Amino acid sequence: MHLAYPAVLAVLLFCVGLYGVLARRNAILVLMSVELMLNAVNLNLVAFDVWLRDSLHAGQALTLFTIAIAAAEIGIGLAIVLAVYRNRGTSAVDDLRDTAERPGDGTGPDDMPGPAGATADEPARTDASQKAEATA
Repeated sequence: MHLAYPAVLAVLLFCVGLYGVLARRNAILVLMSVELMLNAVNLNLVAFDVWLRDSLHAGQALTLFTIAIAAAEIGIGLAIVLAVYRNRGTSAVDDLRDTAERPGDGTGPDDMPGPAGATADEPARTDASQKAEATA
């Protein structure tokens, strides 16, 4: 078997995946491109395993390990993309840069309500004032 045919196919698959990762804005398409790149690596592992006639079939074993890692990656990646889509309404990768916490925008720890349900506009109530309101 010539090693050139699967190697060229793997290079083409990897280049298409790399283009997809660098050029796409949709997070799901980026995950699909990463899967293409992993499949190109799997193709190389199996091709070199057959070409070298390895008695332990290490290339095929590594391919199974890569498939398991890819399945876990796509499961966690899709869960993250779905959570971001529910919160933001979009799955565009460029819009995810705005998720960082900035001071004063209501998302930081200093902007959270204080003890006993206090907000920025309302001071914290003491236990005595809470008891007085409860009895009144």
